[in-house]
Amino acid sequence: MLLQLNVWGVGSAMGYLAYKSKLSVSSLAELAKEPAGVRFATGAIGVGSCLLGVRFLESLVYSSGDVTNGTGPLTRTVAMMERMLVQKGQKQSINEWIDKYDAITTPEDVNIRNTSYALMVDSFYKLVTHFYEWGWGASFHFAYRMQGETFSEGIRRHEYYLASQIPLKPGSKVVDVGCGIGGPMRNITRFTNWDVTGVTLNHYQVERCNEMCREEGLQTQCRAVQMDFHKLKLADGSLDGAFAVEATCHSPDRKDVFREVYRCLKPGAYFAFYEWCLTDKFNHSDTEHMFIKKMIEEGNGLPEMAHTSVIDQAVKDSGFELITKRDLAHDANQMVPWYRPVEPSWNPFIQRFQFNPVGTFVTIFCLRFLEWMWVAPPGTCKIQIMLNKALVGCSQGGEKDIFTPMYLCVCRKPDGAR
Repeated sequence: MLLQLNVWGVGSAMGYLAYKSKLSVSSLAELAKEPAGVRFATGAIGVGSCLLGVRFLESLVYSSGDVTNGTGPLTRTVAMMERMLVQKGQKQSINEWIDKYDAITTPEDVNIRNTSYALMVDSFYKLVTHFYEWGWGASFHFAYRMQGETFSEGIRRHEYYLASQIPLKPGSKVVDVGCGIGGPMRNITRFTNWDVTGVTLNHYQVERCNEMCREEGLQTQCRAVQMDFHKLKLADGSLDGAFAVEATCHSPDRKDVFREVYRCLKPGAYFAFYEWCLTDKFNHSDTEHMFIKKMIEEGNGLPEMAHTSVIDQAVKDSGFELITKRDLAHDANQMVPWYRPVEPSWNPFIQRFQFNPVGTFVTIFCLRFLEWMWVAPPGTCKIQIMLNKALVGCSQGGEKDIFTPMYLCVCRKPDGAR
């Protein structure tokens, strides 16, 4: 939409100058003597032309679809601001959301996060969905990269590998437990030709997901519905399979979620998922480890994180047979570890520059300026600060190997089970 307005603005300004017979101005000194309307129109042409040039270069550089579906940073920033301003027009206050979120996550008592998980998760994704899509794309999860892979190729391979753990035919009825805006769901749908229903607590994510399904021509094969994965409104034994991509970590009681999935699956059906876990190297007596854990939890809308052994036991206690379990962070042939995209960098030409102290300062300053200009809704800067905490925690947790976002579990509902 803003691209069309940009073209229209440049064209209108040129038309005005043509009308005034001022299409050619030889110098800035000469321009300064012109009426305000001519000066404004000339400036509009200059700025608009620069923006159009940047958009054109973006279309060439990002045409491969790497990182964010073929769009560059300017296009993504404009799209994000459009969506945030729509929320502002709907009287949705980011400041109010983040204050609610802080009230839940900042107390030392983890029980507050556990008992208020639904409000916490909904508030969290109201805050961060725009930022996630801007910086990460539509698939809100990590993945390592193998030799020759781009970021987006690694993301898709990670999703396809999970789908390959579920032996199903095309057309099978499958649920994505915690689908976000549906990036993995759409990729897996194309890969398998399954019929997939995604569930998420957040209303905006449902709308955005279904909008993207329509844009990609997949609306008849996959869709999102607003639902709590602790209380799935699905019939007993109605599903052929289920998967989750770094989503059930938002639950304070994994066993309860797994039991709901178990109830909805047909006997013999598979459930495969990636989980955020603490590893064997995590030490509860180490203050640095505990601080990293707290940053990950508070910055990502999580209740208390669990050790891999707790996840294994929850799977078994819910009735499933545990077929496969392993941490993919230790897979061989990795060229780029999963946490590299969130590590700080001093290269000003890559996105990781924003994570170093200088980049963080500049980003926050720019966001505060945009808030002051009423381009970005008030509270946007607070979200950036919160997400920086999350990224630092994930990066340090990955480097020390005390945390993994890709603990794979493949489980099966026994034949004859009810």
